[in-house]
Amino acid sequence: MEPTNSIFFAKTIFILIVFAITLGVAAYSTYFERKIAAFMQDRVGPDRAGPFGIFQPLADAVKMFMKEDFIPSHANKWLFIMGPCLSMLTALMTSAVVPFGDTVTIAGVTFDLQGIDVNIGILWVFGIVSLGVYGILIGGWASNNKYALLGGIRAASQNISYELAMGLSIIAILMFSESLSTRAIVEAQQSTHWNIFYQPLGFIIFIICAFAECNRTPFDLPECETELIGGYHTEYSSMKLGFYLFAEYINMFISGAVMATLFFGGYDYPGYEFIAGKFGDTPAALLGAGALIGKALFFVFVFMWVRWTLPRFRYDQLMNLGWTGLIPLSIYNVLVTGIGILSGQPIIAGIAGIIVLLVGLVIYDQLKFKKKIA
Repeated sequence: MEPTNSIFFAKTIFILIVFAITLGVAAYSTYFERKIAAFMQDRVGPDRAGPFGIFQPLADAVKMFMKEDFIPSHANKWLFIMGPCLSMLTALMTSAVVPFGDTVTIAGVTFDLQGIDVNIGILWVFGIVSLGVYGILIGGWASNNKYALLGGIRAASQNISYELAMGLSIIAILMFSESLSTRAIVEAQQSTHWNIFYQPLGFIIFIICAFAECNRTPFDLPECETELIGGYHTEYSSMKLGFYLFAEYINMFISGAVMATLFFGGYDYPGYEFIAGKFGDTPAALLGAGALIGKALFFVFVFMWVRWTLPRFRYDQLMNLGWTGLIPLSIYNVLVTGIGILSGQPIIAGIAGIIVLLVGLVIYDQLKFKKKIA
């Protein structure tokens, strides 16, 4: 087999493995979310389908397949079908540029543990994430239901609002790495020089925006059951509904992988150089892939933890936080980062910037309180 064909075959196998892992994580995220919710509410959770309820995702899949595939009579049939398919497709495509590991050599074939290595990897992520909202908006529109339409409109306005702050928070990372390539961003963080130490404020902004982009509590207004029944997927059933739910869990996992890539060194871990020197590059790279997946799973746990901890925002609060809170904060973070890079002391500048921000917020709060009393 020619080298080019061998690399293509190896990449194809790797992409299929990534898709299988992503789908498996999404399936069992439903199980762990129920278990975490049960633990936090002092109850048992799933325990009937298999030992400790571990077959519950399989039971859910059978239930979804057995349900009637219902399409409302006044719905736009083709758009109604296209909505969940588009959400699922965009959720899976985002992982293509995530570097899961360094170069490995298996069966004489050397290749990178990354689907595609493009020099605009971050733009790919944001472009695909931006397309994902169309799946929700199309589903809400095609249902011909006022509750579903309101959910779709909420999702569109919410995603647009928080993508701005998310994009601005990434600019500071790009200033450090001087590249839009996700692999270059990870390589700039090797030997535990992770961006989280330089960009704690940027990470806080990014993870808040990730909650909004994934429509997770406290930002789950597009499917707010207390106001909109089920939101954009009110009229959906069977596997069409399953696709929407699956896409949400896939987005959680991919968001965790992207946060690990941008802020926590990606596939880097303490002792990487020691493992590579002792056992070779391939075992070190495979352990790195496991480290990245572990970091992503930790963020999935954080998504679930927050869901069962914080109440849902009002919609005006959600929009106010995005436009008057996070966007100015992300601009301020870019300014502080620029000062740190020019001064050659990015960590000190970052800490000073956070202190100045906190002092400013305290002074603003005190002035606002005195104004209320007056």
